[in-house]
Amino acid sequence: MNAIISVFIWAGSGLLTILLFLVVFTLNILLFPFDKKKKITHMQCFWWSDFVIGLNPFWSVKTSGLEHIDHKKTYVVIANHQSMADIVALYQIKMQFKWVAKASLFKVPFIGWCLSLIKHIKLTRGDFASIKEIYHQASRWLQKDMSVLFFPEGTRSDTDEMGEFQNGAFKLAIKEKKPILPVCLKGTRLAIPKGSWVFKTKVDAEVIVLAPVATDNYGAGDFALLRDTVRLKIQEALENSAPGAN
Repeated sequence: MNAIISVFIWAGSGLLTILLFLVVFTLNILLFPFDKKKKITHMQCFWWSDFVIGLNPFWSVKTSGLEHIDHKKTYVVIANHQSMADIVALYQIKMQFKWVAKASLFKVPFIGWCLSLIKHIKLTRGDFASIKEIYHQASRWLQKDMSVLFFPEGTRSDTDEMGEFQNGAFKLAIKEKKPILPVCLKGTRLAIPKGSWVFKTKVDAEVIVLAPVATDNYGAGDFALLRDTVRLKIQEALENSAPGAN
């Protein structure tokens, strides 16, 4: 029975993603002169996320802390990273941002093409020139009042323990004088089966938006303090009544 349900989940999610691409592609053409920041095309991912989550009977995603988001402000968004399901879950915060995502994700049919059309930021790991360029791009978006979302662990964690945070996003937040918006992801690690395509485990995931951390009082050399402050806030939220899988 789980195998049959999984076939429908994967097929339905695939069709929804193809539909998302067609909508984004069409709007990208129609709104090209008017939607320079790709805000309208980005918003299409909100309904996509709703339907993909709703389609999967094994997933329950709860969102809290949305009152911490001021949609008139620009943030450096910092989230922990547990699985590919994080992408679906994070659209539940319903805010404008540009992802910093690894280059291989942009090559995935339909969803990767959407990332390119919406002008998210492509990172090639191990390529110093690419890493330098993503911070230039991120800086330009922040200066245009567009938030940028980072996974500062660099890669998704295979356990419930967070990895160490890299420094770049925190240096950028201080340089551009933008507040950091921490987001804690719980339970998404088990959302996508490893080594199998069959969904077997009921997953209760949670997306928790934490109070912003102002950077006004941080100097250029204080990035490590800022990094550790934000990491601790996410760690505390992660450890507080973490949801389980049944």
